[in-house]
Amino acid sequence: MSWIKDKKFVVGLAGGTLVGVVLLYMVGSKGMETYDNAKTAYQDASREVESYAKMNPYPKAENQDSKRKSLDDYRNSLETLQNAFDAYRPKKLKNVSPQDLTNDIKAANNEIRTAFKESGTKLPDAFFCGFEIYKDGIANGKATGILQYQLDGIKQLMLALAKSKAGELKNLVRPALVEETGGEYKPQPTDVARALPLEITFTAPEKSVREFLSAIAHMDGKFAVIRTIRISNTKKDPPRTGDAKFETAAAGRPAEPNNIFFETPSAPQPPAVPGGAATPGAAPVPAPAPAPAPPPKTADTGRILAQVLGNEELHVFIRLDFLSFLPAQKLP
Repeated sequence: MSWIKDKKFVVGLAGGTLVGVVLLYMVGSKGMETYDNAKTAYQDASREVESYAKMNPYPKAENQDSKRKSLDDYRNSLETLQNAFDAYRPKKLKNVSPQDLTNDIKAANNEIRTAFKESGTKLPDAFFCGFEIYKDGIANGKATGILQYQLDGIKQLMLALAKSKAGELKNLVRPALVEETGGEYKPQPTDVARALPLEITFTAPEKSVREFLSAIAHMDGKFAVIRTIRISNTKKDPPRTGDAKFETAAAGRPAEPNNIFFETPSAPQPPAVPGGAATPGAAPVPAPAPAPAPPPKTADTGRILAQVLGNEELHVFIRLDFLSFLPAQKLP
């Protein structure tokens, strides 16, 4: 304390300097914050101006009419796109009685079973068009309209699968809709269609798979989108050399290894005189030996080649959505 009393001037100067430094730091910090805010606002405005500069036409008074025309053209293109889906936009779905829906499901199920039987395609015993829960029960009366719309799409797909002569329908899964449990479907503001999911698992040759996929893309009054597809061979192991069985030589004919596709020409025979008479002064010509019978075809002919070329059946899983398009929105 005596030192402070003796050095009052020094202490006062140090204290004043410290206070000044603190004040300068506070002022500088405040100024830096103001600068950062101003810099951020400038950068935002600069980016906005750059985005305007890239617009065609540039938004200024003399280009107002051109900009209005661009907006009108854009609106017309959206209306054209909406109208293009009118054929797939169902009319107002009318609910029917639960018993009428059950009768429609039974009728569709019988038609599908008949088509599968005629084409030779196997069908699960418990198959009921994906509406197995309604074998012993009835649907919610408020859900029958959308269920009938979905039933029509399932019927089209199953008849197309039977027509393609697929090998076997393994499974058909139809997730329950929100209306079936007493709920209500509420589309989002940006939704243009409602997705009705369906999963199909089947086995079929490649030709049948191609025909069925083409049928999905050309449904009558329905728009289906494949979300997931998985295709694999039913036979996991490739053909082995030990599986091949080659034809054996006929009796009385020596086996000719490596002579599978071409015949070895026989020795030339002396010419015979027409009518069977021998040439005067020449020895009689013996009659030619009868040609050996062709080797019998084995049961495995073409089997290995079919495996190599991919003619075996495929295992196919498809998850798709029927799109029930919502009413067209009125554009601003």
